[in-house]
Amino acid sequence: MSLDAAYYLQVLYLIAIVAEAVTAALVAGRRSMDWMGVAMLGPITALGGGSVRDVLLGRHPLSWVEHPSYLLITAGAALATIAVARYMHHLRKLFLFLDAIGLVVFTVIGCNIAIAMHMPFVIVIASGMITGCVGGVLRDMLCADIPLLFRTELYATVSIVTGVLYVGGQIIGAPHDAATGIAMAIGLSLRMLALRYGWSMPKFIYTHTLH
Repeated sequence: MSLDAAYYLQVLYLIAIVAEAVTAALVAGRRSMDWMGVAMLGPITALGGGSVRDVLLGRHPLSWVEHPSYLLITAGAALATIAVARYMHHLRKLFLFLDAIGLVVFTVIGCNIAIAMHMPFVIVIASGMITGCVGGVLRDMLCADIPLLFRTELYATVSIVTGVLYVGGQIIGAPHDAATGIAMAIGLSLRMLALRYGWSMPKFIYTHTLH
């Protein structure tokens, strides 16, 4: 990855963790959490996927241990949301867009880390999906919601598609920056189209009781 591409990916990562922390704060507000709960839920949501990935892959130190500023940034963003929460409904579309950016950026970063550790293809894709999705799962579990990952929305699917395109591009010998840009652009477009048109995965419905 070129220095310019790495720089832009880092900038997008910072934007993404702030956006995730803000959305976590809004969920905390709907659950009437106190300020400490808000300050904790922000970092858990924004950094949780990467932390779970690193624990599963045996990678240390964790990202927020290596960069403690991430904790301050995400907790600060979550607390700042309290002051402007009344205006946030006007920015709903913006935060859906930023959340989609976060999903594809986290996915690419997760895949990169697994690739650097020489993991098999399936583990690389799983690493990307865990990085992109598990923070939201932790948030929803702590807020007693069914995690978005387990609902019908195209979320985990978008992460998998992004990861496969990103890794596949490298396998076929495409320039790294091109593979990154194409994978993220297609993943972002797919997520936004799914939101726009209500695309979803088929539901499994089972109503019979077992005797």
